[in-house]
Amino acid sequence: MPRLPRRAALLAAAALLVALLGGCERAPTASAPAPAPAEAAPVPTASTEPAHPAYLDAPYAVLPGRKQPTPAQLGELGRRIFFDGSLSASGQASCASCHDPKHAWGPPNALSVQLAGPDGRTEGPRAVPSLRYLQTLTAFTEHHHDNDGDDSVDAGPTGGRMWDGRAGSAHEQAALPLLSPAEMANASVEEVVGKLEHAAYAGDMRAAFGDEVFADPKMAFRAAGLALEAFQQSPTDFYPFSSKYDAALRGKAALSPAEMRGLALFNAEDKGNCASCHISERTPDGAFPLFSDFGQIALGVPRNRKLAANADPEYHDMGVCGPIRTDMKDHPEYCGLFRTPSLRNVAVRQSFFHNGVFHSLEEVIRFYAQRDTAPQRWYARGKDGKVHPYDDLPAQYHANVNTDPPFGQKPGGKPALSEAEIRDVAAFLRTLTDADQHDAPDPGALRTAARRP
Repeated sequence: MPRLPRRAALLAAAALLVALLGGCERAPTASAPAPAPAEAAPVPTASTEPAHPAYLDAPYAVLPGRKQPTPAQLGELGRRIFFDGSLSASGQASCASCHDPKHAWGPPNALSVQLAGPDGRTEGPRAVPSLRYLQTLTAFTEHHHDNDGDDSVDAGPTGGRMWDGRAGSAHEQAALPLLSPAEMANASVEEVVGKLEHAAYAGDMRAAFGDEVFADPKMAFRAAGLALEAFQQSPTDFYPFSSKYDAALRGKAALSPAEMRGLALFNAEDKGNCASCHISERTPDGAFPLFSDFGQIALGVPRNRKLAANADPEYHDMGVCGPIRTDMKDHPEYCGLFRTPSLRNVAVRQSFFHNGVFHSLEEVIRFYAQRDTAPQRWYARGKDGKVHPYDDLPAQYHANVNTDPPFGQKPGGKPALSEAEIRDVAAFLRTLTDADQHDAPDPGALRTAARRP
């Protein structure tokens, strides 16, 4: 739909507003008889209490009478906050400690979960995801409809930040590690704001948000979150689209034969079927693919028995239905579901899935190909000596586990991908590494995890 000229658009908007307001007082028509008289409603009078403006609860609202920070101010302030280790209880852990720019804003090592907390040795609750390519990520919804012109298809639970989707925006997500006992371990919002007030950039916060920004801890905490969010909207840092695959989409590069075979296997519904969730083609409006639909899905990932939390056999991290997320605890159909990550820069990762159970790219692809044909390779045996598939999810929720291809075969059957095809898919996935990440070693080529018998 073509844009209206500015004057016409303003007149149209004014006309719509008049129509909406006027419609509230329109006289009844013949087809809509007037309602019977009711008891007289109280006549509104001037309140002695000040009205509560709606904008006070709106994160992005322009506050009347207050100088507004520019995007450049917010971005630079957010960058300084992101790299500030003094905001943690240990004085050492910054956002960048877990989201390292040299590792695509993801974890800098092969640990399944990162260590932080007040002592710097506390295990985080889950593997650290990358912060790249989240610029269009929507808040969690139970009923998602793709922007493809067909609203008849309900994709189900989708979106949200964190593995379980519990944060609705980047500034909400930024607040969680600051207050998590296993991460930056601050005891309260007030403690964080006290550190911000004494930071080297406190003057920049006052310049951006006003001299009184620290007088209200909630306001100052929200201001820091908005600055972090603005920083994470930097295209150069967080969505450069500079991979070999992007160059190929632009017609500036050609994939090798192995990479082309891998792409075909990635897309093929009867082979990898990866593109059913990790979309590899441009969107209908021409945008480059993010390699995720950001849907919530249960994959039956093996239990990581090396994690301290899993020493308790009754403990299960079930994603959307808890225990970290609590608002969906009464939805058993969501137990075991975790958000689908983008596969961009997946080859620079050294731990995979929400519990970091795997440590090489090939092993992850092999799990997809052989989860159901060779369950003994992935899952532990119980006291009865039998292999128990989906051993990190209580049995009553096993029906939630996805069985679409490449899953769904019977034990002992032919896996969806051969070893040669696994290598080709891995070769293709390495074309998704951004240009600024090529100086780092390729951990996907390392064999850090021992293969299971």
